[in-house]
Amino acid sequence: MSNFHHSQPPSEWHVSTQSVDFVCLRQGSGPLVLLVHGFPDIPQSWTAQMQALSAAGYTVVVPYLPGYLPSRMKGEAFFDKASLVNAFVGLIQTISPHQKVFYIGQDWGAIIGYALCAARSELLHSAVLMAVPHPQIVAESLLVPKHVQRSFHWWFFQQADLPEQALLANDMAFIDYLWQYWSVPNFQDPDHLVQVKACLAQPGVMSTALAYYRAMFNPSLADPLLGALREDMQRTISIPVLALCGEQDMRAELMREQSACFAGHYDYQEVANAGHFLQREQSEAVNALLLDWLSRPA
Repeated sequence: MSNFHHSQPPSEWHVSTQSVDFVCLRQGSGPLVLLVHGFPDIPQSWTAQMQALSAAGYTVVVPYLPGYLPSRMKGEAFFDKASLVNAFVGLIQTISPHQKVFYIGQDWGAIIGYALCAARSELLHSAVLMAVPHPQIVAESLLVPKHVQRSFHWWFFQQADLPEQALLANDMAFIDYLWQYWSVPNFQDPDHLVQVKACLAQPGVMSTALAYYRAMFNPSLADPLLGALREDMQRTISIPVLALCGEQDMRAELMREQSACFAGHYDYQEVANAGHFLQREQSEAVNALLLDWLSRPA
């Protein structure tokens, strides 16, 4: 009977919080695992992980990032890191008010995850943070030419209007370029990229996605009411963390150096023949690492 339940396809789940009306994919039953995507991406990035984790006895919840339709912001919208963390605090408290959850994030999902682990560790059993280094290491990397180049989109996206035009031009070839630039050679994911583009092409979504980057370097775009949360985000992470990176992702050389940023149990693994989108490039290897991590006693 339970196997039948686990083989059910994901359903769409609407979760309303104080700041965001989240739309999530949900699959399986059991302990709750939150999977959070990055840019330029969508929840379906985690399809292979949703199947593997739900089959192993977990409830998997995969939200669209705030402002990536159909997830909508309420009221005055801010997209600074503290606002994103605050949105996920609200989501976790709403979907799992009495139980801690497991957190898994890649790219922006990882950026949000580091801050969430530091600020609100009481909400989480543990976290898996993929493809982006700890913020302390990121800050140091901004002085290193090749890492500045690797993150060229951060600087380009600070411009007004031009980035939106560039991203939408020529059937959104810019999105294809980013996936190609950040993945291992010859990795192809055309059907997924059609879905990614369809999400980003909706009115206002691209500007929202870019607002995440614009708020990184412009304090005037930050919610002034979240000062206390911002301070909490500076704490040392004490809950168990598994950091993962594709072996071919330039970010791996930064992530190898970050163990000193963690006070609790910390493990770092690289995935062979994978770049930035390791959960898709090597989904079976990533699934094995995730299942092993989740099965460990807390």
